[in-house]
Amino acid sequence: MANIKKEQEREELHKAIWNIANNLRGSVDGWDFKQYVLGFMFYRYISENITNYINAGEHEAGNADFDYSKLSDKEAEEARNDMVNSKGFFILPSQLFCNVRKHAHNNPDLNETLEKVFRAIENSAQGSESEEDFKGLFDDIDVNSNKLGSTVAKRNEKLEKLLNDIGDMKLGNYQDNTIDAFGDAYEYLMGMYASNAGKSGGEYYTPQEVSELLAKITVVGKTEVNKVYDPACGSGSLLLKFAKVLGKDKVRQGFFGQEINLTTYNLCRINMFLHDIDFDKFDIACEDTLISPQHWDDEPFEAIVSNPPYSIKWVGDDNPLLINDTRFSPAGVLAPKSKADMAFIMHSLSWLATNGTAAIVCFPGIFYRGGAEQKIRKYLIDNNFIDCIIQLPDNLFFGTSIATCIMVLKKSKTDNDVLFIDASKEFVKVTNNNKLSDENVDNILKLFTERKSVEHVANLVQNTKIGENDYNLSVSTYVEKEDTKEKIDIKALNAKIKEIVAHEQVLRDEIDKIIADIEGGDNE
Repeated sequence: MANIKKEQEREELHKAIWNIANNLRGSVDGWDFKQYVLGFMFYRYISENITNYINAGEHEAGNADFDYSKLSDKEAEEARNDMVNSKGFFILPSQLFCNVRKHAHNNPDLNETLEKVFRAIENSAQGSESEEDFKGLFDDIDVNSNKLGSTVAKRNEKLEKLLNDIGDMKLGNYQDNTIDAFGDAYEYLMGMYASNAGKSGGEYYTPQEVSELLAKITVVGKTEVNKVYDPACGSGSLLLKFAKVLGKDKVRQGFFGQEINLTTYNLCRINMFLHDIDFDKFDIACEDTLISPQHWDDEPFEAIVSNPPYSIKWVGDDNPLLINDTRFSPAGVLAPKSKADMAFIMHSLSWLATNGTAAIVCFPGIFYRGGAEQKIRKYLIDNNFIDCIIQLPDNLFFGTSIATCIMVLKKSKTDNDVLFIDASKEFVKVTNNNKLSDENVDNILKLFTERKSVEHVANLVQNTKIGENDYNLSVSTYVEKEDTKEKIDIKALNAKIKEIVAHEQVLRDEIDKIIADIEGGDNE
């Protein structure tokens, strides 16, 4: 029953989002539209979040009729300091989503009202611990954009429609829903626009099932971890899978990430709030991970997951300081300037705890190319850091049909070998893309956990043998594909042909006889 209810709620939510998309179509393109919907969803979320929090405290104290949204701003001001300390932000009753929505229709300055509210929410965190988590969160929601309409009146009409549509979405109280409604709406929106996300949003979207597989790989045998990290975190979907796989309270010190793109960085922080992660439980930085790493003086991470951008350019050996950087120097060489993939791998290894596991989605070229990448593979194998390489099916990611791989890193391995898994057949077909089903994920995890050779599927290979193969890490080098061609018995085939030829001769003789008889009859 719970599953049916869950799917019904999800279906309703998706339908509502789709309708909003249709209402805005034509004036705002997909990517920009997503910013508005997410921004207003976030605005609604934090308005309800603070209202519910204050109301619950008053109700517990015996004030059963108390409703924060009906308070005057003057009365509410008394709670400001407490709220900033406990929730990280503050919103006056007049600025709450429900109240701005209520007066939207009769407010000719709706765009200015929203602009002021968004600034006030951000400013409420100034000078507090949560300042960095709230700074610039609403920057991508331009309520004065011509994309919304050519006049203020037209823009306000769109903004009012957005407030009403998002206000009507059945998101309920976070605790009452069988689905994580705010988070699910976010992920649905990301999926809707994933195909152009890479183009206009500068971000790489990882399908949920792949995110879940990565998270599960890093926590095999564990019920909790100190904290989780993604060096190229995008909108945070990989990090948040740990809240689902372990439970957010089992990630003791929280969720950490770094993202270079400002818009995506803002989305990531919004995503954390929408998944009910409090400001003191996440630390997302907006910097270039390879050149300006954050969190470097923190305790290392027990779980690292990432889908870094494939083969992007980086400064590499043009910066003479990088070869002495403690993240890259152990390999004695830097990743090529035209392909930073190995730099992300070395960075992740450096940030990994001694008892930790990292699972990174990789472009296949890094496993067999020569030069600096080969030298880095040699370093990783000779020091026994590579635990497993998993070949994924092709056509799994939006915007690319390439079959990617997962590299699993560990610092405290007890054996000197690498498990190679060919999971290229583990998928179900969904329209033009392939998808990992729950069963596919379970099958891959079983092979990973059992760590045994299985003909045509998995092979446990000694590090020395990998060295003999020029440190080639391609799964196809070590896992022989099953020959699905039909086996032909040549002797039996020849006997059959002989039989057919003999039978053909008999038929020919009979035909010749019939023709001779006919011709003989004609002569008479």
